[in-house]
Amino acid sequence: MSKETARSGSRTLLMSVLMSAPGPLVVGLGLLAGRSSTQIADFVRRSAELLAIISSFAVYQITTKEDSCNEERRARLERRANAFVGAMMCLGGSFMVLLAFLSEAGEKGNVLPGLSIAVLGVIANTAFWVKYTRLNKKEPNAILRVQSRLYRAKSLVDGCVTIALLSVLLLPESPVSYWLDFLGSLIVALYLIRCGVQTIRETV
Repeated sequence: MSKETARSGSRTLLMSVLMSAPGPLVVGLGLLAGRSSTQIADFVRRSAELLAIISSFAVYQITTKEDSCNEERRARLERRANAFVGAMMCLGGSFMVLLAFLSEAGEKGNVLPGLSIAVLGVIANTAFWVKYTRLNKKEPNAILRVQSRLYRAKSLVDGCVTIALLSVLLLPESPVSYWLDFLGSLIVALYLIRCGVQTIRETV
């Protein structure tokens, strides 16, 4: 990998970590006022993804330094990092399925913090998806490929979360908002699990 691409990939991963870090905190604080199942699921999902991105950033830093490891060690570290990303996707998705079915109908409280983060997430994650895809096409890299997949999932999931939380905000006690909230959680969960399983299979 060229030094230019390595630096660009490293900067992008660092920005991913920095921009993902506030998400779990803001959504978590929002849970003090809101009890939407989608918002709870979103908190779990963002926390798991943050751990996965930090892991990928650390491994990318090691594997792109020419003298730090040989090809065999580089491939092994990349597989482990990507397997961890896939595992975090599956863990977050599985926990979200459980929460969706345990959630009860009723007043969901203030979902505005979660909605705000979800809207910003659609914009930011789509930009990162495009960036990682371009970097990987320029010079294929296992870490960047999986990050592209992760951010594709994140952007689509944030779109789903936005719709679900918007329905709760506009129609707080409506059966429509309850089912959109419930289905929003399931769609988020199943899509994450699917992407996680696909990522883990590629590392075996």
